Amino acid sequence: MAGKKVFGTTVFGKAAVANARAWLRGRTPVFWLTLSALSCVGLFLTWFWGAWSGGLDVAETCTLLKGQKYDDAYRAEHWREPSRVFPLHNKCNASYDLVPFWVNPMLVLLALLAAGSLIAAAWATAVRLRRLWQRRRPTSAL
Repeated sequence: MAGKKVFGTTVFGKAAVANARAWLRGRTPVFWLTLSALSCVGLFLTWFWGAWSGGLDVAETCTLLKGQKYDDAYRAEHWREPSRVFPLHNKCNASYDLVPFWVNPMLVLLALLAAGSLIAAAWATAVRLRRLWQRRRPTSAL
């Protein structure tokens, strides 16, 4: 369903942008701080899930639970990979990683959401303080 063209954009496109702006304007700093805190919790839980995806005994996890060959030579050559904070990898061999494929992209998205929400909270606080200051500032009576 195509909308009526108005100056190169559709009417539906303009309405969507207007709705998005109205939705963003109505959010308080507390909303943005809560969103930032929740995304930090999700970030930690996702990282924890990825970091412990191999279990305590990686060789046993690879062979018994995942049905993959544990390559001791590969693990000895890439001994730093499992201990990195980001990106998370815990490979059984050169072709199989115990860390799910979605963990690293989710870490990036949640970190961006946390940072963006924190910036939005600071912006919303600054806007509210400026408006409050302008309302309370005495006007000059001429």
